[in-house]
Amino acid sequence: MPDYIYLLENRLSADQRSALRHLRDAARQAEMILFLTGDAVRDLTSGHAVRDIEVAVHGNALDLKGILAQTPVQIWGEDQASRSLYLCFPGTVRVDVVSTHRTEYPKPGQPVFHPASIHEDLRRRDFTANAMALSLNEGSFGLLMDPLNGAADIEARTLRLVSNYGFLEEPALMIRATRYQARLGWELDPKTQVRYENAKAEGVIESLSAHERSRELEQIAHEDDGLKVLRALENEGWMKVLFAPWTPAKADEEKLAALHTLAVDLLLQGVHADVSAAQMQLLTAKMPPKELAALKKQLLRPGFVEEVNGLDALASGFAKVLMAKDNQTPSASFRLFTGYDPEAVLWLGFTSKDAAIRDRFHQFLKVWPETRQRIPYALMQEMRIKPELPNYNEIVQSVFLELIDGKLATPEEMRAYLEPFSPPAPPPQITIKRTRSKRGEAKVKDFEDEEESEDGLEAEEDLDDMGGEDDEIGIGMVIPKIDLEPDSADEGEPDEAEEEAEEEEGEEEPVPAKRSAKGAKGAASESPASVAKAEKKTPVPAKKMESAPAATGKSGKAHASPGHPTQPAGVVKGGAAKTPVAPAKPAPKTPASHVHGKSPAPAKSKPAPPKDAHKAKPAAKPEPKKSPAKPSKPAPRHAPAKSHASHHSPARHPGASKPHKPSKAAPGKSSAKKH
Repeated sequence: MPDYIYLLENRLSADQRSALRHLRDAARQAEMILFLTGDAVRDLTSGHAVRDIEVAVHGNALDLKGILAQTPVQIWGEDQASRSLYLCFPGTVRVDVVSTHRTEYPKPGQPVFHPASIHEDLRRRDFTANAMALSLNEGSFGLLMDPLNGAADIEARTLRLVSNYGFLEEPALMIRATRYQARLGWELDPKTQVRYENAKAEGVIESLSAHERSRELEQIAHEDDGLKVLRALENEGWMKVLFAPWTPAKADEEKLAALHTLAVDLLLQGVHADVSAAQMQLLTAKMPPKELAALKKQLLRPGFVEEVNGLDALASGFAKVLMAKDNQTPSASFRLFTGYDPEAVLWLGFTSKDAAIRDRFHQFLKVWPETRQRIPYALMQEMRIKPELPNYNEIVQSVFLELIDGKLATPEEMRAYLEPFSPPAPPPQITIKRTRSKRGEAKVKDFEDEEESEDGLEAEEDLDDMGGEDDEIGIGMVIPKIDLEPDSADEGEPDEAEEEAEEEEGEEEPVPAKRSAKGAKGAASESPASVAKAEKKTPVPAKKMESAPAATGKSGKAHASPGHPTQPAGVVKGGAAKTPVAPAKPAPKTPASHVHGKSPAPAKSKPAPPKDAHKAKPAAKPEPKKSPAKPSKPAPRHAPAKSHASHHSPARHPGASKPHKPSKAAPGKSSAKKH
């Protein structure tokens, strides 16, 4: 259904859509339902131009005359037997409004009509391609009804009879089949072809009714190429039955070709002229007046006969208006060409011999269209005048009219003319810039301690910045004093001690596994010099010293033990701590190199500590040993707890830019490493 709605909205001309709207409104007032049927549905589906429109209504179509009288429509005729109206809407849109019915044929060519539903009406049609209907009612608009599968025959370009006795009951179908073959180029279905030949041989065409004769005679003039259809009917012998004096020899073939060429040129400029009346004049150009008058009496619609007879008067009226003083400017003449009766424009352009009128037609068809190439589409795009605007076509047309009048000769004049049509510029886009992390910082993620999230770290930093005692909060909790913020503002050249620490990265002490990401980053950024300075200021408890056991000999000197470190990093002078702290619980060892994303290097043995084991000194750089066969020193089981000032390893992380400055801790306060 959406496909047929699209066809109804896009394949029909504006005048045809307007005619259907008037009919829908009239049917709604009369409480009738209506359907688009016949040739229009076939042409919409097959892709041909829609020329004739037929609308079927449930009820008596003649009852719509009073309602339609209030609309801009001309009633060209009516048929009481079939209860049909023949209308012409503005733009020369021919519409047949018929009542849905079924037919019986007591004798060939003599139908009897009975009111029926739309489905029965479709089953009494001539060919399956014409037995389709589209609903024009609210709620079912665009719904296709195809009880005889006419869409398949349209796709196959085949004409197939609805009834096996169609040619025998209605001989006019043989004439119609010939006309469709000439217009569409379709072929008869094999069975239909056999029935056609049999009916023709039996002479059933002699039973042709007067109503169908008049319909087929007039339909020749409504064809796109009337002369082609006239020749096809003459070759089949049907013109002898329709109107014997009318033959292709009575037509002016040369003028017919010129008429169609002019109609195409006008169509390119937006003038949609119906050539039926003008074509009828030329198809009978060589016919004697007496025969012509007899032919016109047999045509179906009296209104069409009046249109044929009034062509000369229409053209004369248009000539007077076109040459008036008020319409001498090119823009006024162009509006007149596109707004006047299209049939009058067509016939005047074809028949006029006046030089001024012919020059005006030449300007309209050949000269003014070239001016459209000067329309500044690039400038309009620059000024945001785009096809998306609802009045874009009107703006383009107004620029075109100014150009053909010789105005807007310079770019400045063009810009000034277009300025009122230019919409305001859109607001600038807001760009959100995201901050980048500092260059050289290494982000370390603690995979083992999943409980410490980034929110927890931020909360810890906030607590450190609070006034009062740094270690105690109102509920008596003890917060470990750990400086988590590395000072990486300066990225200068590393000093000698830092270079040595980088070379000794494989010999540094293991880092506790449960250190947070910021703690690891801070430890990596400290230099040996800052560690030594911090060790002189901060005492370490004696129990903490005992947590790192060292074997002593008889001489009282501490010597290295294969399973323990020679000296903990937190030992200070004096060997005594002011505040005893419980020893840290053992934690799984995690080498610092593993924390920083490197594979752990084999640990090397350290030299024996000095005589005074209680005096802490900065770790000296031992001589690196090159022997790969020597076993490495095992890592200590217990990582010594570190004070707030000296918890970092002497090793420096490569990404750190500056030695860390330890914060000043309150005297006598220290905390154990939180696990």
